[in-house]
Amino acid sequence: MKTFEAAFDSLYTHDYPAWFRDAKLGIWSHWGPQSVPMCGDWYARNMYIQGTPQYLYHLRHYGHPSQFGYKDICALWKAERFDPDALMDRYVKAGARYFVAQATHHDHFFNYDSALNPMNSVRVGPKKDIVGLWKAAAEKRGLPFGVSEHLGASFSWWRVNKGCDAWGPYRGVPYDGCDPAWRDFYHDNGEHAGPDAIGRLEPWYTDNPRFKRYWQQCMLELIDRYTPDLLYTDGSLPFGDHWQEEKAAFTLDGRYREGLEAVAHLYNASIARYGENRAVYTQKCRDAGVYRVGVLDIERGMLDQASEYPWQTDTCIGGWFYDAKAAYKKPREIIDILLDVAAKNGCMLLNILQRPDGSIDEETGYILDEMAAWYAVHGEALYGSRPWKRVGEGRTQLAFRDFREDAAQWQEDDVRYVCRDKTVFAFLMGARPGRAAVLRSFDEGEQVRAVRLLGVGSVPFAHQYGVLTVQLPPQLPTEYAPCLAVELG
Repeated sequence: MKTFEAAFDSLYTHDYPAWFRDAKLGIWSHWGPQSVPMCGDWYARNMYIQGTPQYLYHLRHYGHPSQFGYKDICALWKAERFDPDALMDRYVKAGARYFVAQATHHDHFFNYDSALNPMNSVRVGPKKDIVGLWKAAAEKRGLPFGVSEHLGASFSWWRVNKGCDAWGPYRGVPYDGCDPAWRDFYHDNGEHAGPDAIGRLEPWYTDNPRFKRYWQQCMLELIDRYTPDLLYTDGSLPFGDHWQEEKAAFTLDGRYREGLEAVAHLYNASIARYGENRAVYTQKCRDAGVYRVGVLDIERGMLDQASEYPWQTDTCIGGWFYDAKAAYKKPREIIDILLDVAAKNGCMLLNILQRPDGSIDEETGYILDEMAAWYAVHGEALYGSRPWKRVGEGRTQLAFRDFREDAAQWQEDDVRYVCRDKTVFAFLMGARPGRAAVLRSFDEGEQVRAVRLLGVGSVPFAHQYGVLTVQLPPQLPTEYAPCLAVELG
């Protein structure tokens, strides 16, 4: 039986499992103690940066971080209305074909029972194995199950909890990250602290050898406990550079050793369970020398063209953690991203926000219901599809750069294509009811046998001189990107 070594050349030989190529849509629970204040992402960091909105909220709602720190926020997280089975049913209806649970964020709090870190959801806060409960719910419904880890950046990311206020009534009073009793949780990361560290993100990854060994031990523990089908790293393959494409020689050296060993262990654990590797590893470095060990993930981003290799974008209906002030994407925007990604050989991992108690709000429920109604009609076109010879037609592109997502203003000639066997599925991004859809990607030599509008049935068409013209009915089955199934001879 083939196994993998912790080396680039060995890991390059991995296959892309069929479940991932077929899935197209995954749901992510990016959820943990940072949801407690309902004040958005990176709360555990920004509450220690004087003057930020989250610092001010914390000061005025909980008290000064020298007296009430992040460890105290963790104790408030109870997840008392967390119902993973009910949520998973909704996610499956909405089209999800894999599920990912956050195992640990940059805050160094683990959502599972860990022998390495006592600050975890079984011992503190909910007193529940959050990851284990998610896994049971996903597997009960036949979904591949993944976990996300953001621990790699934690050591340098959390340098700010060693600081103090620069002005005001608490000027010079050390934050609780300076308390030796909590040094293990808050990290002994003095080499990254200092007055010039406030607000600075680089380096994303530390060179601290003790922490790198700790990260590796945590990954091995996580993999051994849950044998995940997907492991997501928030950054480049540890411990490379998160902020730019890698240009180093890709060898098994100290820079990548821990990351390579974790990926090899992930694949080998899957082989031991299934007799073959069904696991997917995702990371964010775009250099082929790195991403070929697994799958390229682009956070809130998009490729310009179809990729030879399957890839993933991860995005969210709003922010990354629940924020009572944040606006949400409209269902149409989410479906637009999904279709553009699928046409380019990718999957979309969508974070569904949860309140601190584990429930979802009404607006989130509405989004899921709209997605479910759309998927009930269009699932046959999406699940199990592959890119066609062309990504699409039309001039409109989704402009996603630098973590910015702009809603598209689709025109009538904008189309996105996928295919399966001898059927090409054309998603009409700017369709108008009662008008003719004109598709210019079907060559004269391609015999068009039939055309169906999903949710309606057969529709009139003409195929001449490489132009396929389809008459749309006065009422479309959905306001979100209706789809033509074009059957070729």
